[in-house]
Amino acid sequence: MPTPRLDHLTRVSLAVRVTTHLLGLGERRDERGDVPGWVMITVMTVGLVAGLQLFIGPELESMLRSALGKVTN
Repeated sequence: MPTPRLDHLTRVSLAVRVTTHLLGLGERRDERGDVPGWVMITVMTVGLVAGLQLFIGPELESMLRSALGKVTN
C-alpha cells in the first residue's frame, strides 16, 4: 500500500503528463521551419559583431594593414 505522500506525487505526476499531452507540449517540433528563431540568431550575431567592432575595430584594422604590408613588400 503506497504512503499518502507517494500517492499524492503519483497523482500529481499523472496530472502533469495528461496536461502536457492535452496541450501538445510533449510533442517534438520540427525545427526546420523555425524562421523567426534563425532571424533572431542572425540579428544578435550582427549586433555582437558591430558592438565588438567599436572596441577592437581600430586594432584589427592596424593588424590587417601591417599583415598586408608585409605580404606586398
